[in-house]
Amino acid sequence: MSGHSKFANIKHRKAKNDAQKGKIFTKLGREIAVAVKSGGSDPNTNNRLKDIIAKAKSNNMPNDTIARSIKKAEGDADGVNYEYITYEGYGPNGIAVIVETLTDNKNRTAANVRAAFSKGNGNMGTSGCVSFMFEEKGEIIIEKEDTNIDEDDLMMLSLEAGADDFAAEYEGYVITTSKDAFADVYKAIEDAGIKISSGQVTMLPTTNAEIADDNIKAFTKLLDLLESDDDVQEVYHNCSNFDE
Repeated sequence: MSGHSKFANIKHRKAKNDAQKGKIFTKLGREIAVAVKSGGSDPNTNNRLKDIIAKAKSNNMPNDTIARSIKKAEGDADGVNYEYITYEGYGPNGIAVIVETLTDNKNRTAANVRAAFSKGNGNMGTSGCVSFMFEEKGEIIIEKEDTNIDEDDLMMLSLEAGADDFAAEYEGYVITTSKDAFADVYKAIEDAGIKISSGQVTMLPTTNAEIADDNIKAFTKLLDLLESDDDVQEVYHNCSNFDE
């Protein structure tokens, strides 16, 4: 979501995800458990769960693993209580960074996130310091090599299902939705037999910034430290010239 090519970033991220699949599945399972506890196990009546299931599928989490996670959460009412906490701050060159966490120990998580910002030549800010530069949107990515569907047909399918925007790039298609319409658009595309490379509710920057070449190493360290933390679910930033 943050370089010159969404598709270059996706391929890097997918390679990274493949290497850390066990950890990613654990984090997704935790999100599923929290969603089930707060809104029930039926995705038809629990929009949060519906969105997480779509996110899990786009990360290649098997359907039976998703089902087991839901069933486990149903029978684990007295399990560990996790809470979502969002941190905001700045990387090198004032790059805006949002860190979404899911934790059972907010003191530990806050200390780890603060340390990551410090080691990456950034600083953690106060709530709201950068979030105004982002919009919460659904984003679905389809690579051209994965589908033979006509571009116009895919655009009509997406818009009729409730998408806000459809963009064709050299390597594929980017479909943007509102947060509320994401799961319905995802399902419509999935039901049409079209392979989805990436799909989730995310934070898209409305204001971009560039990082100097001599700060790329520090920024990479910041992101790596955050993404490797077990409590961190997602990291968003508004750097426009950084390929992850």
